[in-house]
Amino acid sequence: MSPLERFHLSPLILGIPLVVGIVYGAYASYIARSGGPATYGQLALALISGALLALLLFGLLRVQHALMREVRAAAWGVLVGGAMGFLYSLTGHSVLLSAGIGLAIAVGTVIITFYAFYMHEP
Repeated sequence: MSPLERFHLSPLILGIPLVVGIVYGAYASYIARSGGPATYGQLALALISGALLALLLFGLLRVQHALMREVRAAAWGVLVGGAMGFLYSLTGHSVLLSAGIGLAIAVGTVIITFYAFYMHEP
């Protein structure tokens, strides 16, 4: 088996993180803009946050099947909760409130994904 055959990637494992990253970056820039004119700082925020989320999502999709369902659910919780907490922090609220919102969303994500993984795995 050649090295290129080992790293065959389906279009979905490339496309889903790309689309989610673009939407996330655009929404982060929209929140930071607050109705004012667009700036280069908001463009940088959109590019960096979108690319980072896309890379993290791609990495999690690549390794999730090698993880135990508890760890996989926790990884999804950390990713979703952290992403939503960051978006909430862009609205100008306190860091503590943003962390609380992110934690609440993370706990909900862990519960839902663990249930889904538990019910669909042998």
